[in-house]
Amino acid sequence: MGLNSTPSADRVHIGFFGRTNAGKSSVVNAVTGQELAVVSEIKGTTTDPVQKSMELLPMGPVVIIDTAGIDDTGALGELRVRKTKQVLNKTDVAVLVMDGTVGVENAEKELIGIFQEKKIPYVLAINKEDLRQPEDTLPEDSLPGEAANMIRISAKTGFQIEELKEKIAHLAVVGEAKRQIVGDLLKPLDFAVLVVPIDSAAPKGRLILPQQQTIRDILESGATSIVVREHELKDTLSRLGEKPAMVITDSQVFAQVSAVTPEDIPLTSFSILFARYKGNLKIAVQGAAAIENLQDGDKVLISEGCTHHRQCDDIGSVKIPRWLSEYTKKQLTICLSSGTEFPEDLSEYKLVIHCGGCMLGEREMKYRLKCAADQKVPITNYGIAIAYMQGILRRSVELFPEISTILREKR
Repeated sequence: MGLNSTPSADRVHIGFFGRTNAGKSSVVNAVTGQELAVVSEIKGTTTDPVQKSMELLPMGPVVIIDTAGIDDTGALGELRVRKTKQVLNKTDVAVLVMDGTVGVENAEKELIGIFQEKKIPYVLAINKEDLRQPEDTLPEDSLPGEAANMIRISAKTGFQIEELKEKIAHLAVVGEAKRQIVGDLLKPLDFAVLVVPIDSAAPKGRLILPQQQTIRDILESGATSIVVREHELKDTLSRLGEKPAMVITDSQVFAQVSAVTPEDIPLTSFSILFARYKGNLKIAVQGAAAIENLQDGDKVLISEGCTHHRQCDDIGSVKIPRWLSEYTKKQLTICLSSGTEFPEDLSEYKLVIHCGGCMLGEREMKYRLKCAADQKVPITNYGIAIAYMQGILRRSVELFPEISTILREKR
């Protein structure tokens, strides 16, 4: 991915939902102006959710998600419906496509209830306006109080498709100020030294996403980023001529970097910065302390938000389990999950160690954190867990006084 590409996690995720043959896929194609979804008269044509990143005016970079019918039946249908409901965990704006020639059913009312429960802004797109007859039941009569969320459209003729896009764009506007990864901690012309090991899990010739995004954020703040490998850091610091504003390291070499970074230079990691960026740094720091309570036979879930080919010394499946074993001196049961397959039932786990979530949107990451909180299961992330086990977590969060004051790290 190039530096100018918008990561999926930073795009507005727009989910299209509806009963089978409400014209949902036709609406997706009309809104995107592309043959993104397969259209057929056969019920249940859409099976697994179809997802595509694209530029969509007037919104800009978005992820469009077309889902299976919410009224699908049979064993396969139940699986499709379950996957459709999972999409809601990462949906920023929901579009419920309804057939304007038939009445409202319980499946649609249930979905509206889920939108409201999850606080997902939504549009009710009443499709097939070109086929509606005067005697057809009006959705407004079955859904009192929802008129403001409704818009009549026709995917076939294009009637009010532009108006639908405008309505979606309005709901996609986020009122909060733009967050920064690290730029708010730097002044123009500051130096920030980034320690980036050559990661065997990253595609050849590329940096991993958090590193790319951090460099871009530093550039936008007017500061200067200096990127080095871990064995080059000591010489680089001695040759700079002035102290850098901070050193940011990959968590895998935290101990090595801490050893050569003078105490008067702030030190943190990409994982810590991204936990702060996504609003879960406090939770992750508190969750790391649960490592102290692990006992023989306890289950620990190590979860990644993306899928990749695991290397022989993979951080999630190899390094963290090894460090946990060395630190706790306990016989732990390590379970792994990746991609969208995050367990809904976490009750069997004593701790969840999640990746930084760079490929997950804010809503999906918050859903995973809430799952853990509701089931009273501590959750932390890779980098914070590593810093805790290596005894340098306190130092690595000193940049954030509100976090360092709550930290009770074992010395």
